Amino acid sequence: MQQQPAGRPAPQRARGKGRLVTKSLGGRTRLAELFQEGCAKIRLPETFSDELEAILINSSGGLTGGDRLEWGLRAGPGTHVTVTTQANEKVYKAAADTAHLITRIEAAEDTRVFWLPQETILFDRASLTRELEVDLAANAEFLAVEAMILGRTAMGERADHGLFRDRWRIRRNGRLIHAEEVRFEDEITRIGSHAATLGTKVAFATVLYSGPSCEIFLPRLKPLLEHGYAGASHWQDKLVVRIAASDGFALRKILSPVISLLRNGAPVPKVWNI
Repeated sequence: MQQQPAGRPAPQRARGKGRLVTKSLGGRTRLAELFQEGCAKIRLPETFSDELEAILINSSGGLTGGDRLEWGLRAGPGTHVTVTTQANEKVYKAAADTAHLITRIEAAEDTRVFWLPQETILFDRASLTRELEVDLAANAEFLAVEAMILGRTAMGERADHGLFRDRWRIRRNGRLIHAEEVRFEDEITRIGSHAATLGTKVAFATVLYSGPSCEIFLPRLKPLLEHGYAGASHWQDKLVVRIAASDGFALRKILSPVISLLRNGAPVPKVWNI
């Protein structure tokens, strides 16, 4: 992307860090530590259950080149945590540099962690580098969803050019069990037009489940995916689902039932429907 010209004052950039630590108390998941800095805010609605739900908020209203937003979660032993976002994360046109969105998760023994942010919307000529780093204990159960929409089709918008880099590193007991790198750069529409990438679709998602129920979930997933541009695979102790759709609404029609299944019938977080 274009660099800032020499001698021109650097524009103000959004910075945010949010961290959440949980503990088990009386059979329920409770807050042990909460840290917020800059534009990163965390809210904890009442769940009326044993689990804890956290809603992440970027109070800057979106990201652009040079912004940096970092989220951290450490789930203590025996806890159950669902993390989502208040709304779609919007990544706007970048005049210079790239926006960084970084998430680090640690899940201790006997935990269930569901990382379920709402979709990220990439605008034309936006630049985003996203990273997901996860460390799981031997018997931790983990579900992650990351979804991307290339422009708001309902508004007639297209993300024809830009940069999107996505990096996942997931480890269990220190051993790498999943790694992937995605990179769309410059002519995003052309890259996504190939059958081996998106097949002209503009909304896509990756879903990863790692836990004891992979073999049980796989045959139940297939009927949910058979009418879409989607597929699922299982090897070792992980289950990976890839979905592509014509727009965000079509993506959710497939994604929401998939998430519900992998949450043992629990629906998507309520904030998804607001």
